[in-house]
Amino acid sequence: MLPHHLEPPRGFFARTKRFLIGSPKDFSDTSLFHKISLIPFLAWIGLGADGLSSSSYGPEEAFKTLREHTYLAIPIALMMGFTVFIISAAYRRIIEEFPYGGGGYVVASKLLGHKAGVISGCALIVDYILTITVSVAAAGDALFSFLPMHWHFLKISVEVFFIMFLTILNIRGAKESVIVLTPIFIIFLLTHIFGIFGGIFWHLSEFSTVTEHVASGFQNGVHSLGFGALFLLFIHAYSMGGGTYTGIEAVSNGLPIMREPKVKTGKRTMVYMAVSLAFTAAGLLLCYLLWGITPIEGKTMNAVLFEKMAVNLPFGSTLVIITLLSEGLLLVVAAQAGFIDGPRVLANMAVDSWFPRRFAALSERLTTGNGIIIMGITSLLALLYTHGDVGALVVMYSINVFLTFSLSIFGMLKSYIAEKKPRRTSGILIFSAGFILCATILVITVIEKFTEGGWVTLLVTSVLVLMCLAIRGHYHKVAKKLRHLQVDVNELCCQPVAPVREGQIPRSAAILVAGYGGLGLQTVKSVLENFPGVFQNFIFISVGVIDSGVFKGEEEIHRLEMETMKMLSKYVVLMKGLGVQADFRYAIGTEVVQEGFYVCHEIAQDLPHTTFFTGKVIFEKEQWFDKILHNETAFSLQKRLQIAGHTMVIMPAKVN
Repeated sequence: MLPHHLEPPRGFFARTKRFLIGSPKDFSDTSLFHKISLIPFLAWIGLGADGLSSSSYGPEEAFKTLREHTYLAIPIALMMGFTVFIISAAYRRIIEEFPYGGGGYVVASKLLGHKAGVISGCALIVDYILTITVSVAAAGDALFSFLPMHWHFLKISVEVFFIMFLTILNIRGAKESVIVLTPIFIIFLLTHIFGIFGGIFWHLSEFSTVTEHVASGFQNGVHSLGFGALFLLFIHAYSMGGGTYTGIEAVSNGLPIMREPKVKTGKRTMVYMAVSLAFTAAGLLLCYLLWGITPIEGKTMNAVLFEKMAVNLPFGSTLVIITLLSEGLLLVVAAQAGFIDGPRVLANMAVDSWFPRRFAALSERLTTGNGIIIMGITSLLALLYTHGDVGALVVMYSINVFLTFSLSIFGMLKSYIAEKKPRRTSGILIFSAGFILCATILVITVIEKFTEGGWVTLLVTSVLVLMCLAIRGHYHKVAKKLRHLQVDVNELCCQPVAPVREGQIPRSAAILVAGYGGLGLQTVKSVLENFPGVFQNFIFISVGVIDSGVFKGEEEIHRLEMETMKMLSKYVVLMKGLGVQADFRYAIGTEVVQEGFYVCHEIAQDLPHTTFFTGKVIFEKEQWFDKILHNETAFSLQKRLQIAGHTMVIMPAKVN
């Protein structure tokens, strides 16, 4: 007999859902974590693609900013490579310090405090929403670069389709989505490696001329602008290319989905990303300069470059189409980072009560389904708001990326200065350099692009931070009220009941509890007071919920099972102390209602004269947001049990 959650679905909609998102995962499978985790190569594709694909728009934005001063492309290319390696080296250290996921939220919360943590977390959520949007918008630009202009009206529709497709794909699971997209990543890598090497090789004989052009251009620039103004232009262009580095953080935040040993896998993935990104971004900038590329309406600069390079090659147009297709589709792959890491940040913050706790829940496929859907919807809204304008999106995107970078790296710098850590001196140098670079890019981007979309990012992030503060305040207030529900177990008493005669089925009270104390004990007290002497047997039921806070390894699920049994045993001991027969049942799963119903149904089959009870917090003055912040588990379970012919009573616990 199959576990209940693996049984074939009934009904058209249930079968359609199963077809789209796949069968549920069996969390009793001891090899589950190994099966769904990512090896370094797959992690490089699923998370590193975000960084690598940014070479499709980051270097272009920097080169466009230079205008006639293109000779500065060489020092900017060198600076880009240096920046990639400094930031990735900093995040390799962060991976060592935070082996279960060193995303900006976790790092800032632990090293700088909860206020810095919520700012970093909110910035990351907006960042990952825009990761999806900018990647898909840039994919549309790349794919439509080789199509006639009169086809461009379809671009937004195609981009909307990509976001919807990725949303469904990610609900199926991270590994499945990465495997499907692996061939695209490999084709992109091969075409761009050969393209960059070819672009440089064809101009090897002209390097002396190029060197002279750069030297004379620099002298003329100093003469016409002055050294100070030329330096500011360099810093400005360097900062406008900040989109190049935007995917680096994704690897450290995605550690929970990586193959053991996670730290080693994460660090190796970071090396793959750093090398590939530094080579591609710097190489493309150099090729723009060598080939004299200028922007053309309706085409990306990469499209202009590859078309110019392939004009005299056999099957040149075919090679260009393959290259741009791989680039466009890789950008779609890059949106994976937003769908993988964005819901994870939401879930981590939900566990800490900054967001509604339902965002920490896992689906049958062991994905943070609620977060994935939110990321898909909000990225669609951002796409429609900006009309897929990559330039505007990169500005909005870069601000929050570098805000998170700056907070995380500053937190690590502070930690290294305060504590005697291994390789302390090298760590301080890396984090100091990383913080200066990231803070510089952040400040210049905000100042230069505030009126061009920067204000939108800052406003949305600020509103999100305020919303998080309000949500956490509400949860803390409710928790304080619930403490007043604490029951003195010494005051509990049980009325004597008639003994069970031979052949008679005892009347049982099955009470669903989430924990020992508070609401659970209040429910027990209510049952004893309202049904005196009725029940000869008590059964306590609980569902150990596997959420993103638990889903970090097989040992965590085992620990959850042990804690659930220990908690239920306390109720059994309590009731036996009152002279009543008691036992417990439990389940471990991702969905309380589904698992709870299954356990209750089994009890009802074994003990037909069973009445089910659970507690429910009710507010004297219910607000519109209470149903969003507090689940409706009690009512949902009651409905399912009543449909199945079982009686369930909800015992209210009033909170003012």
